[in-house]
Amino acid sequence: MARIEGVSKSQAGPLVKLVYRFGPRAMKKMTGRDPQTGNGIEPIQIWAYQPKMMVGMGRFNWAVRKGKAVDERIKNLVELKGAQMIGCEYCVDLGSQICRNSGLSDSELLALPRYQSSDLFTDREKAALDYAVAVTDELFTRVRSHFDERQLVEITALLALVNLDRFNAAFGVGSAGFSDGMVCVPPDRPDPAPSAARVTGPDETAVVS
Repeated sequence: MARIEGVSKSQAGPLVKLVYRFGPRAMKKMTGRDPQTGNGIEPIQIWAYQPKMMVGMGRFNWAVRKGKAVDERIKNLVELKGAQMIGCEYCVDLGSQICRNSGLSDSELLALPRYQSSDLFTDREKAALDYAVAVTDELFTRVRSHFDERQLVEITALLALVNLDRFNAAFGVGSAGFSDGMVCVPPDRPDPAPSAARVTGPDETAVVS
């Protein structure tokens, strides 16, 4: 349960109702399944208190995700790693299922918290993940050897988008259950309002039961 209740459908204006109608469809297209413990659009319902901001966020989100310079696997890994660092339970649940739906294995998800020592990721993927964790002059030079200008802009825009997910963490938006019953990468920092349904095993990767 989030710290504030979102705008209900009965309270929503025509534009917000339209977003509420198509939002779940977009989520299912990305994840390949319905949420198991919520409606899947709780962050949108909170943004709906400011409809113009909600629309602006939607347009920015759409524009960043439509980028084609970087392959989907790297984009999904970078976004999930960014969400993990923010400590957003909703985001790691959603991101884990998006990664799984795009072809990543459970073994790769389990290895993500320790990607630097894993042989499941290429040097190029590790460079992108390092970039998601911290940017230094030396690191930028290394990343620059793997990605051209258009790709760097696309990856950096995606990380900027992920950092806006602090919105969800601030409001305590919990898991919607997209990864319910499956491997789910845990937040690096404890969520301020952890779900009782989420447990962490010895491998430090959460599995929603």
